[in-house]
Amino acid sequence: MTKPVLRGEMISLRPIRPEDADAAWNLVTDPEGRRLTGTTAIFTRDQVEDWCATIANVAGRYDWAITAGGTDEMLGEIVLNDLDQQASSANVRLALRPGHRGRGYAREALILVLRYAFDPPPEGLGLHRVSLDVLSINPRAFALYESLGFVTEGRLRDAHVAGERYCDVILMSMLEDDYAHAGAAWR
Repeated sequence: MTKPVLRGEMISLRPIRPEDADAAWNLVTDPEGRRLTGTTAIFTRDQVEDWCATIANVAGRYDWAITAGGTDEMLGEIVLNDLDQQASSANVRLALRPGHRGRGYAREALILVLRYAFDPPPEGLGLHRVSLDVLSINPRAFALYESLGFVTEGRLRDAHVAGERYCDVILMSMLEDDYAHAGAAWR
């Protein structure tokens, strides 16, 4: 299965490949990124290299490198995973490397992925629902998701340990009707 390249005004999303191992290593070892995304798993360099070499061929998920400015450098990743054909749903998550946050890349990456997720085939997957979770210690991400039309579904109180404190996990989703309404503003 060939996975698509998605192009926007500032960025392009392309499948992750073996040459992204250095950038992916930088992403998974960044303390602030790990804190904001709630990443608790510890990865070895070999695991990251193997993942970059094989993830593009894994069925049921789309892992894209976020690139910008006419370069092919991986600035971050955005993933559409947990694809459930029967429920017509998926999960989205993203992370940006240090120095690339706060520039609008996450917003545009999400817009490109939401278009792909909700647009009907052959341009997209024609999904009914896309979900995500965000930690309460990441109000910038929460505000971004809400501004795009994601709706809060619930809150898992003190479900994640952030350093020496607990924080909430906020569950959000966008349905195809939400996309049709909110997406009209940014399509």
